[in-house]
Amino acid sequence: MAVEPKLRTVEKSKPLYPMNDFPKDFALNLGKEVVYLLASRGASRLEGSDWEEIFSRLIDAEWKPSNVGLDDIVKGQMAWGAKTIKNKKPASVSKIRLISGRNSPVYSFGDKTVSECDANELGGKVLSIWNERVSAIRQLYKHVRTVVLVKSDDLLELSVFEFETVMYLPENYWWQWNERNNLEGYQRNTNEHIFTWQPHGSQFTIIENVPNQRLAIKLRQPPLLDRTQVLEALNFDESWVQVLDTRS
Repeated sequence: MAVEPKLRTVEKSKPLYPMNDFPKDFALNLGKEVVYLLASRGASRLEGSDWEEIFSRLIDAEWKPSNVGLDDIVKGQMAWGAKTIKNKKPASVSKIRLISGRNSPVYSFGDKTVSECDANELGGKVLSIWNERVSAIRQLYKHVRTVVLVKSDDLLELSVFEFETVMYLPENYWWQWNERNNLEGYQRNTNEHIFTWQPHGSQFTIIENVPNQRLAIKLRQPPLLDRTQVLEALNFDESWVQVLDTRS
């Protein structure tokens, strides 16, 4: 069960907008951004860094890629971590798996091996690493969210939603190894699968419910921009390219 900490200072600092109630023209401007990528790249490719930059531009915030991944976009007392994931039905998918960092008990706790560790003890350590990251970011920002772009393979259907980036009480979950030798965490009161942790690479995955209140859009495939015409429109001149002499 996720725990959203109550902070007195949060009440004094209102968020930029209510959760999942994106600013005016957000959907239209998102469509423009993706249509431009499709037309200019000639490939259905939108990476995580693209989404971070696009989202920061759409809400007029600062894009500052973070190693932690929880505060890639900031504005005032708000921070967002940005995630992208592929799905065949972005407008109707109900659950998604989000890669949420690398949590290594070997690095963080000095454990020599994890194969002989008790599953619940090890799962608690994995969660404590996540919680420590979230706590550190929440000391810097009053509101911390994760914003997710769910995209079809061709990028012509998209959905966007947010949720609070929260900590998880280890005692609310139980853990077991699966047949692939990955560690899985389950919520105690429902036995619902919530987490997966892979010992090889220490990848930590959180299974999230997609809210009904999501933004969903469909796009029309744009024509590919002609490279020669673009260069002519820019009044490209050969003097723009300077060959450097690197001989020493």
